[in-house]
Amino acid sequence: MNNLTLIVLGAALLQAAASEPARHPVPREHPRLLGSRAELQALARERTAEYARMTNVARRETGADPAVTLSMALVSAIEKDADLGRRACERALKLVDGPIRKGHVTFGYDLALCALVYDLCFDHWSAAERDRFHSYFNRTVEANRGSETHVFHNGWYGYKNWGVGLGGYACYHENPQAAGILRALEDDYRQRAAPALELAGEGGGWAEGYYVHYWLYEWLVFCEAARRCEGVDYYALAPRLYGQRAVASMFETYPGLREYGSRRPVPMGDGGGRLFGGDRDKALSARRILVNYHRADPAHQAVHAFNETTPRSSVGLNAWMDFLWRDPSVVKGDLDRFRLSHLSAGPGHIHARSSWNEDATYFFFKSSDRFTAHQHLDAGHFLIYKREELAGDGGHYDEFGTPHDVNYHLRTIAHSTLLVRDPGETWPGIRAGKVTGNDGGQHHAWPHHNGAAADPEDWRKNRALYDTADLLAFEDPGDYLYLAADLTRAYSPAKLRSFRRQIVFLRPDTFVVFDQVVSTRPEFKKTWLLQAMKPPEPRGEQWVMSHGQGRLFIQSLLPSERRATLVTGEDLYRYGGQHYPPARNTGAAPECRIEISPAQPVSADLFLHVLTAADSGTSSVPPATVRLEPDTVRVQAAGAELLLNRSSAGGVIRLGDRRAPLAASVLAPR
Repeated sequence: MNNLTLIVLGAALLQAAASEPARHPVPREHPRLLGSRAELQALARERTAEYARMTNVARRETGADPAVTLSMALVSAIEKDADLGRRACERALKLVDGPIRKGHVTFGYDLALCALVYDLCFDHWSAAERDRFHSYFNRTVEANRGSETHVFHNGWYGYKNWGVGLGGYACYHENPQAAGILRALEDDYRQRAAPALELAGEGGGWAEGYYVHYWLYEWLVFCEAARRCEGVDYYALAPRLYGQRAVASMFETYPGLREYGSRRPVPMGDGGGRLFGGDRDKALSARRILVNYHRADPAHQAVHAFNETTPRSSVGLNAWMDFLWRDPSVVKGDLDRFRLSHLSAGPGHIHARSSWNEDATYFFFKSSDRFTAHQHLDAGHFLIYKREELAGDGGHYDEFGTPHDVNYHLRTIAHSTLLVRDPGETWPGIRAGKVTGNDGGQHHAWPHHNGAAADPEDWRKNRALYDTADLLAFEDPGDYLYLAADLTRAYSPAKLRSFRRQIVFLRPDTFVVFDQVVSTRPEFKKTWLLQAMKPPEPRGEQWVMSHGQGRLFIQSLLPSERRATLVTGEDLYRYGGQHYPPARNTGAAPECRIEISPAQPVSADLFLHVLTAADSGTSSVPPATVRLEPDTVRVQAAGAELLLNRSSAGGVIRLGDRRAPLAASVLAPR
């Protein structure tokens, strides 16, 4: 964690508060959450194609999906269709008259759906039905005051508070408790949540990973309603997240269009998104909302150009999202001239591409501190994509806390980083699951079995435990990207003295991965891992892995004396004499774990690998070479010469006639 981040948080929050717009009274007329009737009718005239698709969903009325109900309510409000509005009310009343749900269930989604129908179809609820909604809303909020209070956890934003907030504004003038509920939400956000977002979300990323695509969209819908109904700007209270979130989201997406014109977010932590689903539309709509808010900013105009390459939601029922949030009046930026990498300093995420073409080579690296439950034990992990996933994210999220989850999926062994095996090391219970495997990976030494900090105050109090990784260097002048990270504290100090990873991305396709590792005892076996999507085949001194239209060439250069093992088939989920197969398949996952270990046990080891992504038609790549020198490692790869420091971050790069230092500092992407 960057110390500067912690120092400036208070000043940033004060500045944001000073820039908040003036509040205004909540309008009395309905609808108001998504706009007035006149505003919605104007959108229907402006966005005719989107409105026609939404109307088609509404008029068919097939299925119980909330998107159908919302489409019905929107069309009813716009066209003043009493019959359609009444049928939408009847759908919502099934939830209103049902049992009060509480805890780790989606009660917030139910609240939000009913609130939107209440507001859009207000005239079609009887007085008694409105009272029933008020009672349902009040009792659900009261039952869940203690649910999901950890502000670093996705559920606090997604399925809880968008429903609480929308419900409060929907019945603001009819329900005496609504105003107090909204004030409590806002106070908790100001005091606990906004500082958490500023701490963990600087740069727009989120350490919890993939779950940001689930919770953020719903929360942003509430934020828009709060701005519209009362002039409360939640974005202004956490500018370090919301000012860069749309840009980060664009970089958190693999190149290329996939199923139904969708774009797949990269796997980070739990969730993965291997199979097509509506979460892809949520990511698109969240970017649209933030682009509309930041429409004068050139970076967000570039994101708008990116969004417009997928101009409609991939799930047909989600036409209502396109109707509300796709605003073609935003100026399109020049995406081709936009920078090719992004740093989210809060979660320690780096994303990079070779270009903005759909066939670009893609790279993701993470050196996250610890914040909450859905993170993995994967500091130093990286992904490589070209046409298809090449170096991926191992295991399956079969359920939270299963034997496979706690012994493989979230553990270091399922990621492209490093193992250091102390035979006597043990792990406590993780996610209330039974941990029996010693994979040699990163520790789980936090007070709570979910590894979660309750809020920023709790995180800072236990910073010595939660601050597990440091980004030492990052720069991207264009033809290459360089990063370095200290990952030592992610491991037990009883077995590891030092682990520093340096990576040079030589655009367009080559990656030099250099690791300096010192264990406390020479006999603690070190294993370098690569999660290969398919088993590779040997070709001379290289390994070659093909997946779909992509190919990865793997050159292992250090240690000079090493043992290479390919773990595949049923053995993939087996180690230490125990087997941890997934209970269900969640889509295409790495089928091979490449393990590289030194042939002789010593305390200090250097690992150096050169990975080259290519199209499947590429038959070979030039061999890379390495030479050990007293203070540096000299590497020749992809037309470049690197002199990488052996005892610290940094070094020198030569590209043609150009010689430049590799910065031992973190520079903003250009």
